[in-house]
Amino acid sequence: MKTILTLIFVLFIGVAAQAQNDAVQVKVETIVMSIVNATEKQEVAIKSNNSLARLYRFKNSKVTKELSFSTKLNKAKLA
Repeated sequence: MKTILTLIFVLFIGVAAQAQNDAVQVKVETIVMSIVNATEKQEVAIKSNNSLARLYRFKNSKVTKELSFSTKLNKAKLA
């Protein structure tokens, strides 16, 4: 009996929520913009930059080290 009343109550609240009339309708103004074809070339200067890259034995080793921290709250408490 309790489940039937709960189901009827939930359905009644759902129907009442959908029956709300939203009288305010907002009109949106559209803007027409023309398309401009622009063909402009930009010259890019190529630089030969010799940079040093560090190689780690394990991928993302620093990230996994930082993410594997443990706090005092992570440890089990003995009663």
